[in-house]
Amino acid sequence: MSAFNTLDDLEPGQRVLVRVDLNSPVEDGVVQDNNRFDRYAETVRELADEGHAVVVMAHQGRPGRDTFVSLEQHADILADHVGKPIEFVADTFGEQAQDAIEGLDGGEILLLENTRMTDDELPEKEPEAHAESEFVQTLAPLFDAYVNDAYSVAHRAHASTVGFPLVLPAYAGRVMQAEYDYNTGVAERARNAEGQVTMVVGGNKSEDVIGVIDNLGGVVDKFLIGGLPGQLFRRAQGHPVGYDVEGMDLLDDQYEETEGTMKDILDTKADQLELPVDFAYEGEDGERAEISLEDIESKDREYFDIGHGTIEQYTPIIRESEAVFVKGAVGVFEIEQFADGTVELLRAIGETDCLSVVGGGDTAQSITEHGLDEDNYDHISIAGGAYLNALTGQELVAAQVLIDQADT
Repeated sequence: MSAFNTLDDLEPGQRVLVRVDLNSPVEDGVVQDNNRFDRYAETVRELADEGHAVVVMAHQGRPGRDTFVSLEQHADILADHVGKPIEFVADTFGEQAQDAIEGLDGGEILLLENTRMTDDELPEKEPEAHAESEFVQTLAPLFDAYVNDAYSVAHRAHASTVGFPLVLPAYAGRVMQAEYDYNTGVAERARNAEGQVTMVVGGNKSEDVIGVIDNLGGVVDKFLIGGLPGQLFRRAQGHPVGYDVEGMDLLDDQYEETEGTMKDILDTKADQLELPVDFAYEGEDGERAEISLEDIESKDREYFDIGHGTIEQYTPIIRESEAVFVKGAVGVFEIEQFADGTVELLRAIGETDCLSVVGGGDTAQSITEHGLDEDNYDHISIAGGAYLNALTGQELVAAQVLIDQADT
């Protein structure tokens, strides 16, 4: 039984406001289809099929970034996955949006404009403060119920995730329900594993990896580290990697912030850490080239993936494991020649008879993009930050609001 009210508790024939997460890659202004659309389509389709008038909210990017675009393209992509027409209105809660909402009939679907195009959305505030915002106070009276399906932003105290549940009957969608129930118990599952527990951790932030090691160090036997944190930990050992080069600003600042903690971890948990022994970079004509850590003499180039020596080092550890958890890609898998590390480790996990949980929206996407069988993994989470919070025992504020409202 879920901790919150779900779609099974929703009375028929409601006008429902649904928060999903359609945040997607944008290439040259074109929004890219991905597995998030397919996952959220389940909730939207179910609500429409049950005769509810369905109004969808979502965000895309952040102000000031190239990915901060309208949701107009998202409506067409989501419609393809839902199998029903979806109307789009280029307004979030103004008169145009209100008119479109009031004109919606049961079984019809409407997508509102990017929630982050309203000033009320992004500031992190207490739910009670967000509930008093103009955004929430204007839209809420137009609805009978609110459904939050956006588990991947459940760690964010934004108006659309924590404000509406305080003023409307609130329910969890199918993605929220499944992700919360599974991910919240993932550390307990690891503790109950009889054999070796391994975690593959990568991504762009050393602080995320540090948080995982600090919180799961008593549960996880081996951490296989890649991505930028793999370089930063090697830098903490004195190797000439993990530095910004011309055109980069990802490494030096975070190294300065986390150097001491990384060195402490290297001193106290060295036997639990596996670090890259080689790296891949862009060689002549853009082709993949690799270099051993011991052959790197200066910090003069950017590295985009772990090398095959590291893959060969990590793979046997995975195959010997009773449970394997993944958070973050170990390389820039979006560039085909630098996908080897992420894909080969995921392939090894899928081929191993172990409890396997893959988290992080981009990492999960790489499974389908590279022809790996989703059925070979016990759970694939499309969340990044929320998945990390669940792993490390931190609160998911938007999920907690749903739980609190279910108890009132």
